[in-house]
Amino acid sequence: MGRMHTHRHGKSHSIRPATLRAPSWVTLGPKEIEELVIKYSKDGLTPSQIGIKLRDQHSIPLIKPITKKSVGEILEENKILPEMPEDLENIVKKAVGLQKHLKANKGDNRNVRSLELIEAKVHRLSVYYKRIDRIPQTWKYKSVVAQLE
Repeated sequence: MGRMHTHRHGKSHSIRPATLRAPSWVTLGPKEIEELVIKYSKDGLTPSQIGIKLRDQHSIPLIKPITKKSVGEILEENKILPEMPEDLENIVKKAVGLQKHLKANKGDNRNVRSLELIEAKVHRLSVYYKRIDRIPQTWKYKSVVAQLE
């Protein structure tokens, strides 16, 4: 997958399963998988962590071909979806960490640009999530870049 603010393609190269059919080795049915997703969510795992745990511990490469629903759809049906989308929360945490770094290191001008790019991503994601009513219309991210300059 390409990156948004660079010309590189990233290092990860992880590959999803080639076919979207349910594999023959999966012994769990759709109901058991949904129960596992709900259980792991109540244990405090994020949707991506749930997918990793199901892949590594239960040998389920993809949930959707078996249950006909994604992890997010299962959580939404059971009304245990987190109030903040996982990707937006991760980017906001990254921005907050960079803000703390820049307060401690005033001369680090290179990372001011990094903070601008991160805050642009936060803005784009928040516009999308407001449009699909995933976060409240009044949600606002307070920019710190303007205070730094």
